[in-house]
Amino acid sequence: MKIKSVSLDIVCGPTSVLPDTGKPEVAFAGKSNVGKSSMINAVINRKALARTSSQPGKTQTINFYHVNNDFYLVDLPGYGYAAASQKAREAWGKMIERYLHTSPNLRSVFLLLDIRHAPSRNDRMMYDWIVDNGYQPIIIATKLDKIKRSQVQKQVKILRETLDMPKDAKIIPFSALTKQGKDEIHDAIAAAVRDQEADEEAPDASPEKNAADQKEL
Repeated sequence: MKIKSVSLDIVCGPTSVLPDTGKPEVAFAGKSNVGKSSMINAVINRKALARTSSQPGKTQTINFYHVNNDFYLVDLPGYGYAAASQKAREAWGKMIERYLHTSPNLRSVFLLLDIRHAPSRNDRMMYDWIVDNGYQPIIIATKLDKIKRSQVQKQVKILRETLDMPKDAKIIPFSALTKQGKDEIHDAIAAAVRDQEADEEAPDASPEKNAADQKEL
């Protein structure tokens, strides 16, 4: 997938009306400080469109990035930021839940986890939350450059077993530093967008009706 254009088109806060973009959407979720902004910048080939910060919990809105005028990459607020007030955490949680539950255009959800650690309680809750809303999340295991190559498969196995993932569920090890895993993420996004296009182009009539229509012509 070649990135030709990207723009931050829509920003939604806790009280905002969520948009119906009319285009395929792929969403990215992850706890604070997991490297989500760095990953998004790497995937869209931009240095700082998604703002990175040494302060966790920076993303407090749902940000819709319009990519190639074809689809939206949706950056969800980081969760699990302990320093945020209980009220703020609840507002972010409700905002994420509302988006996952109501978006008519959401095609795939990517969940970012730190490859160095077993998923936390918050990670497991978010994973189950996404599954309960009807999506099998694709896991992006970030900070790949922080571990040795010999440790990768062991850590991937820990992620899969801790989350009790199906065998065919996808885990993509990723490094924002080396960009390893970027092509796999591009492929997964492109597949989700293609699925939406195929659904829109598929005939909604039965074979019998299609045959009758062709006969009339």
